Amino acid sequence: MASAAERASRAEDVRRYWALCAPALFLLLVGASGPLLIVVVYSFLEPGDYSGVSWRFTFDAWINVFFQKDIFDETWGVADAHLTIFWRSVRLSLLTTAITFAFGFPMAWFIATRPQKERALWLFLVTIPFWTNLLIRTFAIMEVIRNQGLLNTALMGLGLIETPIQILYTDAAVLIGMAYVYLPLMVLPLYAAIDRFDFRLAEAAYDLYASRWRVMRRVVLPIVRPGVVAGCILVFVPSLGAYVTPRVLGGGKNMMIGNFIELQFGQGRNWPLGAALSMLLLMIVMIALLAYVRVSTRKDAHGHGA
Repeated sequence: MASAAERASRAEDVRRYWALCAPALFLLLVGASGPLLIVVVYSFLEPGDYSGVSWRFTFDAWINVFFQKDIFDETWGVADAHLTIFWRSVRLSLLTTAITFAFGFPMAWFIATRPQKERALWLFLVTIPFWTNLLIRTFAIMEVIRNQGLLNTALMGLGLIETPIQILYTDAAVLIGMAYVYLPLMVLPLYAAIDRFDFRLAEAAYDLYASRWRVMRRVVLPIVRPGVVAGCILVFVPSLGAYVTPRVLGGGKNMMIGNFIELQFGQGRNWPLGAALSMLLLMIVMIALLAYVRVSTRKDAHGHGA
């Protein structure tokens, strides 16, 4: 049995542990949990006359997320506009994740296979966009894809098109902008995973007459899966709640969830609806994260079982 001195020492260690964690826990409680709790409370209140909230409990905000009442006959119907915005946000976020992976994986593989002294330079080039403000990068993409921009000017100069292609203020423009903005977030975790990959495993697979595609699918991807999952999460989560890029490149008619939430807290003056939309966005992100973790855990379990 432990002596009284040992028990006192363990108790002192526990108190010291909680004392060291207390500042971080306080910041999390005040800086994260506190505002989140306010948003949760606001989602169950009525909108104020001009802005803010009226302290009367109701589920109207949550109902209005999915349903709306006709202003003429007061019948209820599905909120098509809201569901369209949700679907556009999820679709563009998934496409952004797929595109960044398609471009980011070869880029990360290229960097990881360079000589050690050259990798720092290539990583430096990848991280350069982070030195510039997101808004400036978005405007740079606008100058490329607008009607008189670099892309249309080059295509017309080569004689490939006669009139400019309308890209700006479309879903394609938003997709291009988000893929450009979030590409480094996919490359860096992929590079970290590929850099730890033992390339002798690929050589052994080639010695056993495996094709390139089979080596990639059965050897490389299962080992670098943690980097793939991390990159997909880092891209999907911020792109789902993106505000600046859809606002600038998509215009007012191609808004996403982030723009719609800002509209409710701004011109819409419906704070409860904005709070309910914010909580719904949070739940979508949590579901996506749980799905990633569950799929990854299941595949790892099957791999160890095999």
